[in-house]
Amino acid sequence: MKQDRLFQSLLLTGAFSLVLTTPAFSKERQKIQLQPFDSSDPNVSYQQIQRLKVKLTNGSQKLVQLPGQAVILITGVKVNRTDKGVEIILETAKGDQLQVSAKQEGTNYITEIRNAQLQLSNGQTSFRQYQPIAGVTLVQVTNQNQNTVQVTLTGESGVPIVELFDGDEGLIFEVASTASPQPEQPITESPQTQPEQPTVSETPIELIVTGEKNSGYFIPEATTAAKINVPLRDIPASVQVIPKEIIQDRQVIRLNELADNVSGVRPQETYGGLASQGYFIRGFSTGFETLRDGVKDFGFLSPRDVANVERVEFLKGPASVLYGSATSPGGVVNTITKKPLEDPFYQLNGTIGNNDFYRGTIDFSGPLLENKSALYRLNAAYENAKSFRDFVENESTFIAPMITVKAGERTNLTFGYEYQKYDYTFERGFPSNNKVVFDLPINRFLGEPNLNRGELKSNNFTYTLESEFGDKNNWKFRQVFNVINVSGNTRGAQPRRVNADGRTVLRAYRNVNEDQNNLTFQNEISGKFNTGSIAHNVLVGLELSNYRYAYDFLSGSIGDLDIFNPVYGAPAPTNQSRSNEQYGGDNIAVYFQNLVELTPQIKLLAGGRFDNVDSFYRDVETGTVYDETSDSKFSPRVGLVYQPTDSTSIYASWTNSFNPQIFGKTRNNEPFKPETAEQFEVGIKQEFLNKRLSTTLAYFDITKQNVLTTDPEDDNFSIQTGEQKSRGFELDVVGEVLPGWKIIGTYAYTDANITKDNDLQDNRLVGVPYNSASLWTTYEFQKGNLQGFGLGLGLVYAGEREASLPNNLKIPSFVRTDASIFYKRDNWRAAINVKNLLDTKYYESQSFFIVPAAPLTVLGTVSFEF
Repeated sequence: MKQDRLFQSLLLTGAFSLVLTTPAFSKERQKIQLQPFDSSDPNVSYQQIQRLKVKLTNGSQKLVQLPGQAVILITGVKVNRTDKGVEIILETAKGDQLQVSAKQEGTNYITEIRNAQLQLSNGQTSFRQYQPIAGVTLVQVTNQNQNTVQVTLTGESGVPIVELFDGDEGLIFEVASTASPQPEQPITESPQTQPEQPTVSETPIELIVTGEKNSGYFIPEATTAAKINVPLRDIPASVQVIPKEIIQDRQVIRLNELADNVSGVRPQETYGGLASQGYFIRGFSTGFETLRDGVKDFGFLSPRDVANVERVEFLKGPASVLYGSATSPGGVVNTITKKPLEDPFYQLNGTIGNNDFYRGTIDFSGPLLENKSALYRLNAAYENAKSFRDFVENESTFIAPMITVKAGERTNLTFGYEYQKYDYTFERGFPSNNKVVFDLPINRFLGEPNLNRGELKSNNFTYTLESEFGDKNNWKFRQVFNVINVSGNTRGAQPRRVNADGRTVLRAYRNVNEDQNNLTFQNEISGKFNTGSIAHNVLVGLELSNYRYAYDFLSGSIGDLDIFNPVYGAPAPTNQSRSNEQYGGDNIAVYFQNLVELTPQIKLLAGGRFDNVDSFYRDVETGTVYDETSDSKFSPRVGLVYQPTDSTSIYASWTNSFNPQIFGKTRNNEPFKPETAEQFEVGIKQEFLNKRLSTTLAYFDITKQNVLTTDPEDDNFSIQTGEQKSRGFELDVVGEVLPGWKIIGTYAYTDANITKDNDLQDNRLVGVPYNSASLWTTYEFQKGNLQGFGLGLGLVYAGEREASLPNNLKIPSFVRTDASIFYKRDNWRAAINVKNLLDTKYYESQSFFIVPAAPLTVLGTVSFEF
């Protein structure tokens, strides 16, 4: 008989914080006795515990270091009735590496195994048993997210009495009945649905549980909103997380597509069709600025492949309190990359589609050394495709290795690199000054086939040091150094406007060599402590950053084009003007934050950031300095959360942002002040269906000030009296309605206007509909002959939007339908995704151009894991 394994568990019940462990006993099942801890201990957090004392039945004590982040497979679940109640056995070959924690919420006893997954060959993804014994209404075992198994025991009138055992069979939960003892007999289970009266069998029924790396689309924690791992329900802000499961189920190729799944967010068409990220959030353009693992990326030139993306987090509202100056007060988007795993993982993926679309990816991970002190992950992708647009094509090569080294018992070093080469047809779409463009076929190309081209290369290097310290591991130091360089050339003819004849388009030729550099150095300390009965979770940081963008821009006139009967072949102009310029800035910032638990029901989040930004704008060739500014700004944030129940959070917050203005001066040759913005937001977050379904309802009011507007005394200059406002309601719903039925839905009402301006007052902001909504849902059969087979359906609605400023053309509203069909078996998955199923004709905005969206598109995908 094999030796018993080492198991740990943390129990938070009332004033106790408990850890369970047993050394390697043999043959007999061992009961684990627990030693309570002081409830004032600042380390009482089941999310952060790393090291605690335990006391065994034989009186010995041992200090236990929980392992790293290996994902362990739980290969089976047994449920048996005993003379005391019921026992649940989780089977796994690597029990000594499990990270187990437990907590009490209402009448629920919840155990989370934070480095495990349920996975076997028959396709089951969750187990549910109603009324197994008197006093217990539900036993449920699910994959909570991509690396966590959750066991939930729900009591009828109170928390179930649970004892944890370690035996040959695995990790054992023994649940006591509130009724008198009964003879031992097995339980007949019924996964996924309410069973009929259990029948008695002579042998126990073994439920083998298998599944994906997530039981639903809901991710309960994210780091973007506070830079620390805390439940989203504790954050006084609207945060939406799109995990890789949604990316897979929708077969997302461009990250901009994820705007469909977040309320109040619309995609912004990118730089000539580049595969980068651009969004309108709560009425304001992000200017293609995003975050990569919490580090700012200017983004305008940056291609961004989806291959190494773990999840994408959308934080709505001004975010200068943690991330400094920002183009958009509407929010920030943080792309979280995949990290190395301790257990070997290998995945191959291939996709083909219409318009000669071909794409292949690999995802390999595992230990580099036998003792797992060095781990690696390698993501790579190649894509080659044409387009529904005439003469448009792209080719992309992407590779992203990452290595994590355990430099000490509590210290990890991670080195990551991303390289992407993106060659594509540089194409801007249609001009936005005349509605005649909506009469054109969507495949119409208004450039020159032999001239329009773009080639960009991106290199991204990141070093991360994370070290835990303190007697109880409740403090953490994090250091990040990141360098992003993107360079390349874009060229070709692009439309300027439709001429007065309504038939020809005025075009300009451009040939631009561009270079973009981001350099960021972050240092942060976070930790927990108590002052009496009040708990604090603090963060202090220092950030140094440098940004440069340079361009050598050649431009000239090129022949007009008949948009209804185009004849191509115009040569590039020989007489071209030149602009060789550079702008950027140096930034130093300090920031602090404190998440205060005043009572178990009331939490206060307060913080601020002080930035000093030295900016410049100059002519590279002549050395002429057009503008130099030095701006200092403090950006505060305050938010309050009230939680009347363990599934309800009511919040209110006030946040701020700023953005330096470096282009232009007043007619008195004075520099402009930074743009500023503030937001007031209130909302409620509610969880349903035993916390499998999460909803967020929010009202926001954003005011952006110091916006440049034309000087009424001299229209060659500007003054800073402009103001823009955006206010509205948003609703997000995400999770699992029933076992196998996943859903993510949104609705937003956004009223975004220019409220003060000498030329554009009362104009609506570009690209933002009053009303927008979406739904994506999938259902996967859990048993029977159709087990592993699934269907998906999506709907996206956007009302009419303004195409440009001033408002002279509206982009029509649309409803788009998407669908999917998939089948999973053993270690492979096959899927067909149909985007724009009904071939709806619709358009998106790039702020200055109108870009036709793709018609009916079919993508077929096959993936293998081994």
